[in-house]
Amino acid sequence: MSDNDILEMESLSEAEEGETDVGMIDEEVVYPEEFLPTYQTIKEGSTVTKAQLAEFNDKPDSLFFNDGVRRIDFILVYEDEDKKEYEKRHNSQRRKRRREYFEASLMKMGLGLESTRSVVDEKLMFVKVHMPWNVLCTYAEVLHIKLPIQPNDLSSRPSPWRYFSCITKHFYPNEDLITKEAEFFTAPFEKDRLDYFYMKDKDAFFTPAMRSRMAYYILSRAPYEIRGNIKKFGITKLLDGAVYKAAYPLHDCRFNVKSKEEGCPNERFLLYEEWAHPKSFYKMQPLDLIRKYYGEKIGIYFAWLGFYTLMLILAAVVGLACFIYGYKTQETSTWSKEVCDPEIGGQIVMCPQCDRECNYWRLNSTCEASKKLCIFDNFGTLVFAVFMSIWVTLFLEFWKRYQAKLEYEWDTVEFLEQEEPPRPEYEAKCIYDRKNPITGVKEKVPYTACGRCVRVSIGIGTVLFWILLIVASIVAITVYRLAAFFAFSAKLRSAEELEPLKEYVTPQMATSVTASLISFVIIMILNILYERVAIWITDFELPRTKTDYENSLTLKMFLFQFVNYYSSCFYIAFAKGKAVGYPGKPVYLLGKYRNEECDPGGCLIELTTQLSIIMGGKAIWNNIQEVLLPWVKNLIFRYCTRVASQKVIPRWEQDYQLQPVSKLGLFYEYLEMVIQFGFVTLFVASFPLAPVLALVNNLFEIRVDAWKITTQFRRVVPEKAQDIGAWQPILQGVAILAVATNAMIIAFTSDMIPRLVYYWSFSVYPYGDHASNTMEGYINSSLSVFSITNFSNSSRPMSKPYNITTCRYRDFRYPPGHPKEYEYNMYYWHVIAAKMAFIIVVEHIVYLTKFILSYMIPDVPYAVKEQMKREKYLTQVILHETNLKLVTKRLKPVDDETSKHTEETASKGEMELDF
Repeated sequence: MSDNDILEMESLSEAEEGETDVGMIDEEVVYPEEFLPTYQTIKEGSTVTKAQLAEFNDKPDSLFFNDGVRRIDFILVYEDEDKKEYEKRHNSQRRKRRREYFEASLMKMGLGLESTRSVVDEKLMFVKVHMPWNVLCTYAEVLHIKLPIQPNDLSSRPSPWRYFSCITKHFYPNEDLITKEAEFFTAPFEKDRLDYFYMKDKDAFFTPAMRSRMAYYILSRAPYEIRGNIKKFGITKLLDGAVYKAAYPLHDCRFNVKSKEEGCPNERFLLYEEWAHPKSFYKMQPLDLIRKYYGEKIGIYFAWLGFYTLMLILAAVVGLACFIYGYKTQETSTWSKEVCDPEIGGQIVMCPQCDRECNYWRLNSTCEASKKLCIFDNFGTLVFAVFMSIWVTLFLEFWKRYQAKLEYEWDTVEFLEQEEPPRPEYEAKCIYDRKNPITGVKEKVPYTACGRCVRVSIGIGTVLFWILLIVASIVAITVYRLAAFFAFSAKLRSAEELEPLKEYVTPQMATSVTASLISFVIIMILNILYERVAIWITDFELPRTKTDYENSLTLKMFLFQFVNYYSSCFYIAFAKGKAVGYPGKPVYLLGKYRNEECDPGGCLIELTTQLSIIMGGKAIWNNIQEVLLPWVKNLIFRYCTRVASQKVIPRWEQDYQLQPVSKLGLFYEYLEMVIQFGFVTLFVASFPLAPVLALVNNLFEIRVDAWKITTQFRRVVPEKAQDIGAWQPILQGVAILAVATNAMIIAFTSDMIPRLVYYWSFSVYPYGDHASNTMEGYINSSLSVFSITNFSNSSRPMSKPYNITTCRYRDFRYPPGHPKEYEYNMYYWHVIAAKMAFIIVVEHIVYLTKFILSYMIPDVPYAVKEQMKREKYLTQVILHETNLKLVTKRLKPVDDETSKHTEETASKGEMELDF
């Protein structure tokens, strides 16, 4: 909405000029009969009907109008203009006219309205919205809502855990409180076939979630201003323009106290007690009740999160076993012993790792770091990396099966794109004609083919620019690492006051920790900035449906977050220490900064440090945002609006005091978990504890999200969702990439392959002197020799060495004096060949296994397929019987024989038309 709309300009011509751009369009285009069948035009200049004003009846738990019959399906909140100060009233008149017209439009469409003044603040007015029965039936048909036609008569397969029910029942919600939902076969609702739907109670036929969804559908399309053949519509724009302060469906009761109203299901209270309360952290989630109360979209998120957490248990157990194995064997590692041995590591003098300022240093100064490296860089890690590649395939395949089961049970199997209505923002911009390629009918679209290309190109360009901005920040951090390493090397090697710390803090570790912290801060800042940019780009692209909008935004945000979170990890894993040259001829970044080297044991420990800081910091930060901020905001709001204790506050005003739901809904929850999924799978070869941390975080995450949505936020407008949307292919892409990254981490980042090559080839004849395969002598063979006389003037250390003529460095090169001095030796080429062979073999084996598992595990369980076929059959039978009745009513009374013949012929014709 433009600023002119908000500031209430009175000039008609100016307003029309400024508002045509935001998309007011012809009546027949915005309100086609199939989308808004009850719409009726209010003539310009006519007197509008106002909502009935009613006093609060002192029933704090009531969910009905004052008559106790009509149920409240939605609440609108606005500030009464007549109660404002005199000088502000003039600026509010246009908002008042818009609101009154909007409410009159709602009543013209058949909705019931009743307004009540606030108990806490007399300036606030609450408008209660009710959907009568005939309006509910009309829009249930428009939205293709599936409703029960017959109880499910197929016997369900007994659970294999039924024999342990005495134990497992404690891990499920209390069945006395949350009863199991009855199973029905369902069909899309049609008013003409109402008699064939299973209806015990007319008032409970449409659930509160369904009623709220239909009410919001009308609210988002009802007009609020008409000028000639131009009109503006939708509650979203009214909220943005401050015409209304809030719009939300009601919670059915307080979260921690049962409602006193007779017949109230108290579903919010049950969800808190058996799901959101910390005492229930070990229980399975009541997914059917979550779906019933919040809608399928919320339900599918918590189903996915719970399934992911359950699968993490196996990965966490194996990862913890690998960590324990590494911890137990760190003292027995031969190469680590050699590093710490005063007679071996203590006698090896290493070359300075930076120019001029850095000193020579003893290898055994990295003793503690080498022991820590043994915990993560061992054969158990290799086994775990392969296991995780198989695990991620099983997770995705079994999730597909579970999702198919939920799709059937929650009636979203046939939730197709054509059933999803266009977004109001899309409808408002439809000004161009085009022929629908499927139906052949002329329709309105918001842009031409060329215009769409321009919008998409601008969006892609903006995303690429921000990704390049992240790359620039990574380069800046890399420069910091080089400069910081230079400073830490000079200080830590020479400062006597730091002597107690030298054993534990190496220049590499100090640089890695500080750079990781700085990287984390930059990641969080760029996240906040890019979020606004991504939303703006997606709004500019104008996706047709809400699903299209969310998928487009999801892809943009994930691409950015992927580069933002993982780029520093990719740098350490695959770039750091790979192009450093040798002491006499180092490689410089930007012609000034000498490239940083890895520890003698490799860069794996630095990658582990980076992962643990980013993953842990992100989890802590997110939990603070999710728990602390809403709680503090609600606390401040309640303090500012506190009233005398004797006043009774109605249900709708209690909900108004809660936090509004984000426009993006569950987007950030999914994004947080998918980024975590990337950490768990992409770099698990360097950090076997990642699944353990993820499991602990998710156990908190489920209950934190449940607590937040149940206690701190207004009720979400229920939405349909068939699956987890664009996140599914993203997870599959991450799973495929994880195989390659883990294979390359083991090959290029860890020292496993060089150690294996030494053990099997270079420790024995013809390259070694040992009689049998051994790891003894590995450290000496993995460090090349450099003559200190070959230093260039720019890199020669300022401190003069005593009694040494050579120093050692991490590489596989010929020693000084050799005909191929400082060139790569035979060991180097053996190692390179082994690394490439390892990557190819492991990738092919894992990808083949993944393909076989994907093929063997069907996406839809056999029992679900049977139930789907049964439901389809029953629907066709009902259609057939209905068609027979319709034809019978239309036939004139004739003799029996003619009547019978005509009925059969007509019914066949009707059936052909239907099917």
